[in-house]
Amino acid sequence: MNKHLYVWHNGKPVEAIIRNYSERDYEGLIEAQRLSFPPPFPEELLWNKEQLGEHVGRFREGALCAEVDGNIVGSMTGLIVDIGEYGHDHSWEAVTDNGYIRNHRPDGNTLYVVDICVIPAYRKTGIGKWLMQSMYETVVQMRLERLLGGGRMPGYQAKSQEATPQQYVEKVLAGEWTDPVISFLLRCGRVPVGIAKNYLEDEESLNHAVIMEWRNPFRTEAAK
Repeated sequence: MNKHLYVWHNGKPVEAIIRNYSERDYEGLIEAQRLSFPPPFPEELLWNKEQLGEHVGRFREGALCAEVDGNIVGSMTGLIVDIGEYGHDHSWEAVTDNGYIRNHRPDGNTLYVVDICVIPAYRKTGIGKWLMQSMYETVVQMRLERLLGGGRMPGYQAKSQEATPQQYVEKVLAGEWTDPVISFLLRCGRVPVGIAKNYLEDEESLNHAVIMEWRNPFRTEAAK
């Protein structure tokens, strides 16, 4: 994939590229993660070069980055799984092989999102939506059933005395509360389908995640 487009940054259009990442991008990808996930997010969960090598080697179609002026400003990574082997109450470590994706199954039915990030300076520019849209296109091109992934719930810690994780998601859906990650995924067309209780070490989400889906609209029931 190599897609040229414009996004709005500081009130004016700037050219961006959505493309597959490669070995030459590793340092930029790691730095983008550092900027995107500051403490208290665990530093050991940021990408390392071995993981990135597995992404490129095993499923290049699911290894996307966003570039502006020669700099990596965001990325998104996926793998293919048979989601029936995991169910909705799974952990990030189990379904992504702790980010190494050695469990990638070309014959699976679901493109699972390992990670998406956009550096703070380029949030609300459209970069995140374009990365997600590009991954939807991969789902369609590969004739998969769905895109699926766990969304962090960083606003949940502050509301945990008032609501269960499910109630928290329901209030976000009702417009009573907002959550930066869940709300972003909703705007991208993702739909909540479950809660994972011990998804990832994540203090702000109290280790919870909402599993959110985008179904391939070009798949018919007969084709599934």
